[in-house]
Amino acid sequence: MTRMTVGFVGLGAMGQGMAASLVRAGHRVRVWNRSPQPVAALAEQGAEVADGLPEVFAADVVVSMLASDDIVDQLLLDPALLAGATASVHMNMATVSPELTDRAEDLHREHGIGYVATPVIGRPPVAAAGELNILAAGDPALLERVEPLLAAMGRHTWNFGERPRAALIAKISVNFLLACAIEATAEACTLADANGVRPADLVELLTGTLFPGPVYGGYGPMVAERRYEPAGFRLPLGLKDVTLALSTGAAANVALPFGSVLRDTFLDALAHGDADKDWAVITDVSRRRAGLPT
Repeated sequence: MTRMTVGFVGLGAMGQGMAASLVRAGHRVRVWNRSPQPVAALAEQGAEVADGLPEVFAADVVVSMLASDDIVDQLLLDPALLAGATASVHMNMATVSPELTDRAEDLHREHGIGYVATPVIGRPPVAAAGELNILAAGDPALLERVEPLLAAMGRHTWNFGERPRAALIAKISVNFLLACAIEATAEACTLADANGVRPADLVELLTGTLFPGPVYGGYGPMVAERRYEPAGFRLPLGLKDVTLALSTGAAANVALPFGSVLRDTFLDALAHGDADKDWAVITDVSRRRAGLPT
């Protein structure tokens, strides 16, 4: 297997496990993060500590896992940074907007750097195990070049073609559907609880019959037990992805009526101080509306 020098930016709950997977696979990994604690933890596992972003972009490949368009724009789309880079390709593995993806692709091309989109499906334990599903799009030659990195971080790579934005549209669609599933489960459990049926019993029925699989099997017990900590995917990130779905839909004249309901539900949860909890905490919004304790 080809071993590479990798610059890794963004060591949040997902990024830490992804970077660790690259270290375990034998790649030389230089890590950079705005807060120092994750950097120190990765250094103990064998990663190198980058002095700054220019050193990250001096690696063979840059991998970024940053939380939002604004942060990517602020940190990584600096023309001066890209002008001095020697990296051959940048893999953006976070969920950002198609518009930012187009702009990032163009800006990287101007500076002779390849750009591919490789957002992921999976929660932090899946990332730590190197078992993510990866949605990839971009120049086929670039994707072939970074395949050893994808193999180290994921169990399967799903190819969505040559336009990086396609991988983001697919990922935004996935997260929108996932948010809908959590909300539907929350409403069903609230309906059951308000009428004397234990939510845990309902979830056991659903996951054992109509809805087996990781979504309902993973989130169903969290909803039924109202277990929102530790957060595998924080509430503000869920709101970001629902908002991305709405804006992506609007750009293509696609109405997403339930998306507006979800957005308001997420805002309700944020207004009640739930920002640091898992996005399954929208269950409590449904319960408050029904007059049930939270």
